[in-house]
Amino acid sequence: MEAGVRKLFERYERFFNRSLNGHMDMEEVASLYASDFIAASPSGVMTGKNDAQLRQVMTKGYERYRAIGTKEMRIRNIHLSPIDEHHCVAHVAWTATFAPKSQADVAIDFDVHYFVQNLDGKPKVFGWASGDEQALLRKHGII
Repeated sequence: MEAGVRKLFERYERFFNRSLNGHMDMEEVASLYASDFIAASPSGVMTGKNDAQLRQVMTKGYERYRAIGTKEMRIRNIHLSPIDEHHCVAHVAWTATFAPKSQADVAIDFDVHYFVQNLDGKPKVFGWASGDEQALLRKHGII
């Protein structure tokens, strides 16, 4: 399972960075996710479906990331916590690099904990838990 999950997040990183550069393929990005998902952060818990609405929200999200000067997302480390033979939590340590107007580049480290299901050798994200992204961006003067 570990090799497949690592490849999943390597793809995720590539797709994210291509999207930051304006080369969005929402079908490709959506292929990383299960048909349904759950997300938790300090702003609450939500559920969703991997559908046209998700693609629209993701498109707007990448537009926002570009607007605030996001240059790159890089994986620093991935650690897996197995749950059973089909599920794990992938603890992904990211570094986001921003180029805010009239400032030097700013690198921000953060972690996201993804719930991954691996069926038929095809791992997909079915959920995640993350910290307060907005507070972190404010703390570093990005927004």
